[in-house]
Amino acid sequence: MRARHSPNWLFAIRRFAIAVAIGNLVWEFGQAPLYTLWQTGTAKEITFAALHCTAGDLMIASVSLLLALVLVGSAEWPLRHIVPAIAATVAFGVIYTIFSEYVNTVLRGSWSYSRLMPRVPWLGTGLAPLAQWTAIPTLSLAWACRSTAGKATPAGG
Repeated sequence: MRARHSPNWLFAIRRFAIAVAIGNLVWEFGQAPLYTLWQTGTAKEITFAALHCTAGDLMIASVSLLLALVLVGSAEWPLRHIVPAIAATVAFGVIYTIFSEYVNTVLRGSWSYSRLMPRVPWLGTGLAPLAQWTAIPTLSLAWACRSTAGKATPAGG
């Protein structure tokens, strides 16, 4: 009996999660000066905020990928249909970011931008969080899917 081969989607998702976690952790610390907490918070508060936000980023990215795969994924993913999955994942992440930044900076006042944060004029949303949700999922998924090309596993194995 010939073994069927299927893409190793679990391998790709694991790699995506690792890359997203590391990328967002680095990004959160890097963009910290763009928020007022950088001037008003203690080192402990800044560290907690970066770790807390990284955990949230991982959850948002995971749900965004899940929704993307439900909408545009295929049985061959991650070997095929990578670009639509990346585009949908990024779209979901950006939409959530615009919503979350508005709720937390305008409505709830949970955090605020420093004068250093560049903003999208017609949205008021910080450019750094939008760039974060464009760059990190794109690079993470491209890397995770590309690295699965030689990792197909026998069905049932």
